[in-house]
Amino acid sequence: MPDCFKCLYPSTYNIIDCTEIKTERPSSLVLGSKFYSAYKSSHTWKGLVGIAPHGAFTFVSSLYTGCISDVKITKLCGLIDLLERGDSVMADKGFTLQKVLEGTGIDVNTPPFLMSQGQFSAQEVEETQTIARLRIHIERHIWKRVKEFHLFDGIIPLSMVGSINQLWTVANMLTLFRGPLVKDWS
Repeated sequence: MPDCFKCLYPSTYNIIDCTEIKTERPSSLVLGSKFYSAYKSSHTWKGLVGIAPHGAFTFVSSLYTGCISDVKITKLCGLIDLLERGDSVMADKGFTLQKVLEGTGIDVNTPPFLMSQGQFSAQEVEETQTIARLRIHIERHIWKRVKEFHLFDGIIPLSMVGSINQLWTVANMLTLFRGPLVKDWS
């Protein structure tokens, strides 16, 4: 485990994030509403990826339809079953997992939310920056490594529904054959 995690977040098991891959619009209105992502304003597949604190890819979920929330994917994908009491995950603010993890002994480290006080305290600003600095590597894994294979550049045809999960998993697994994600940690 890198020193920056040992000091600040020593129980971190995974850094997680979701990403979306554009797909064609289904002809069915019901399916269209399930695939529609308000965040991307298009029809998408959505999946969760996890990396270890040292930067290696460690978890990939199946792909879900674009309307599903990050929290719901985390709940359904099986990641929580792999965690043990005392572990923690690091995630973006969108992952409000406190209720999902209640009673499990598993924590989630997310940047603080700006509540009704109007602005962050100095400590909250520092915590937000620290988590962002450590979390950025999951973004680098997804955007630099997985998507560099250009398998997901275009709109994925719905005819690939039978093999899209395999392509998604293989694209993530191929990143294991690359050098360290974070050179300072190698």
